[in-house]
Amino acid sequence: MANGLFRKVLIANRGEIALRVLRACRDLGVPAVVAYSDADRDSLAVRLADEAVCVGPAAVARSYNNIPAIISAALVTGCDALHPGYGFLAENAYLADICQQVGVTFIGPRPDVIERMGNKAEARRLMREAGVPLVPGTEGTVQNLGEARQAARRIGFPVLIKAVAGGGGRGMRVARDDAELTRQLPVAQSEAEAAFGDGAVYLERYLDRPRHVEVQILADHHGHVFAVGERDCSLQRRHQKLVEEAPAPNLSRKTRESLLRTAVRGARAAHYTNAGTLEFLLDRDGHFYFMEMNTRIQVEHPVTEAVTGLDLVAWQIKIAAGQPLLLDARALEPVGHAVECRITAEDASADFAPSAGTVATYVAPGGPGVRVDSHLYAGYTVPPYYDSLLAKVVAWGKDRSEALARLERALAETVITGVAQTAPFHRRLVADEAFRRGDVHTGFVAQYLNRHAAALHDDGEQAALLAASEQQERARTAAGAPLATAADDGRLVSPPRPGAPTQANRG
Repeated sequence: MANGLFRKVLIANRGEIALRVLRACRDLGVPAVVAYSDADRDSLAVRLADEAVCVGPAAVARSYNNIPAIISAALVTGCDALHPGYGFLAENAYLADICQQVGVTFIGPRPDVIERMGNKAEARRLMREAGVPLVPGTEGTVQNLGEARQAARRIGFPVLIKAVAGGGGRGMRVARDDAELTRQLPVAQSEAEAAFGDGAVYLERYLDRPRHVEVQILADHHGHVFAVGERDCSLQRRHQKLVEEAPAPNLSRKTRESLLRTAVRGARAAHYTNAGTLEFLLDRDGHFYFMEMNTRIQVEHPVTEAVTGLDLVAWQIKIAAGQPLLLDARALEPVGHAVECRITAEDASADFAPSAGTVATYVAPGGPGVRVDSHLYAGYTVPPYYDSLLAKVVAWGKDRSEALARLERALAETVITGVAQTAPFHRRLVADEAFRRGDVHTGFVAQYLNRHAAALHDDGEQAALLAASEQQERARTAAGAPLATAADDGRLVSPPRPGAPTQANRG
């Protein structure tokens, strides 16, 4: 064991989170092996890893979601621990159970806890018994339209149809009346079945313009449970988070303290260990309701790290190795403010159509208070098979105003060419007056997109012109022609063709 932790950790993930876990292992002095698919052979995590092992072809089912291949990779390379990251198998109770059986420590909660909290209906029941407030809804699943109609009349329209398994907005539909319920119920069930292999759904009341606020939990095997602050994740598109910040703006101290205490109570009721997140909806009157628990590290964990100084991934590893949480609750008070933008390979001007291809240019921002978590480099090929996340740009400031100013600077410095990406969209979004006031809700982005469709179209046209210009420059370079240069006024000036008159001899 290295430093009293593990002999070697298998990182069963890809992209920026694989690199993030690798760096935490390096800081702890723990060797790490990166599992990768054929499509990620040239990824930065693979290039930087102590060891790397291919677990299959590009298809997710045959690589990152292939449990026999993942377990074999851990055993063959001599790993005694496995970090699942987020997504893929991160919340798979069967993987955690197999790890236990073969003597590999799963860096996360116990299999039974993953299974219990991954079932949203069961999680709601458990939280109800623990006294955690819930959005009014069904106590279990609804099996057919008749049951759904009866439940909806009791709860009151509008209602939200939600898949019992999984997340990410799949298997989720809003029904504002009986006719919509009739149409949307089978759609939600079919989508849940296709995405998660489980078509079970339940109903809960749909809140109008709520905020999405979540609480980061750390819990060890010695009975210590800490709420490591809250994050506002209200800026979403189709239930996918785009911007997160900590602490949540415009939240009273009384509400914040109650929220954190409630999250700790919920984590204790679940017998939770390691890092996890309880997610809540916050209504316009300041009342909050439990939504679900994610039994893994969150994509947006860097904003919590920025305001607490904790390395949450390192703590995941130390907790899994049996170390106690030597934290002082008073020291967990947030210092300053942090905001994160998720830059994805999508074209915001074309309804966020996914993009793939080779990154021609990558310039990461820097300077005071700026952190970038990314696996990009110039020449890296973004594969079409996986999540579109390219980079997380995080800015910290002594207050929210300074954090946003630094975020604007960072986004302006960010250059990613060769694939469509959302940095231009984020630049516009964080400049929005309502966002600057913290007047946000889960429907904010949809309304913003409706208001600014023309501006986004202009951004798309500019990006297309830039891409065409870059392609011409690459073609000229390949043909041996000199590159264009910048004139004194900033215009891009192409060099003269061989034999063409120059400015000096043009008569």
